[in-house]
Amino acid sequence: MTNHEDQVYSFVYRGHLARQAIGQPSRAAHENRIAQRLPLELMEDNHLEVAERMAVVYSAIAAFERSVRAFIKTRLLDPEVVGEDWWVECVPEKRRQKAQNRRDEENKIRYHAKRGDSLLDYTEIEDLSAIITTNQEHFKDFIPDIEWAKHIFKSVERSRNIIMHSGEMEAEDVERLGMAMRDWLNQVGG
Repeated sequence: MTNHEDQVYSFVYRGHLARQAIGQPSRAAHENRIAQRLPLELMEDNHLEVAERMAVVYSAIAAFERSVRAFIKTRLLDPEVVGEDWWVECVPEKRRQKAQNRRDEENKIRYHAKRGDSLLDYTEIEDLSAIITTNQEHFKDFIPDIEWAKHIFKSVERSRNIIMHSGEMEAEDVERLGMAMRDWLNQVGG
């Protein structure tokens, strides 16, 4: 890792730690309780260090995905836009079936927590992009250029795939991801 990358990761991680220490002591306590339930002491330090650095990126991606799902649901659920039947009316059959299959598979393992209550919780970034693309007319007040939105989702998805499979991103990739998310959040809210 280069000195610049070390500085970027250090800056991001220090910011994350400062936010925990100052503004959200209950979150830090909650994270400590979770950590105590895991065998972290049995794992190699270098693996934990990479994972801890990338945990900040994971948090941003997870929050971004959740905010996009909330945006889609809120927008399409609005009675002046679509209303209660938005899932059937607006989500392509292929995407609905994929979400249903995922939920059905997950429901077979009754002892484990579920992703959520809504079928929308079982979608991926590419599905969210497809829902918005298919329903451009309902989102045009927020997303005047659908190609821009597709580019944002593709950029986030590329980073997501690295993080969700225990990979490590370079500082430039973290910066690129941050810029894409920032652009989206400034345009549509978060």
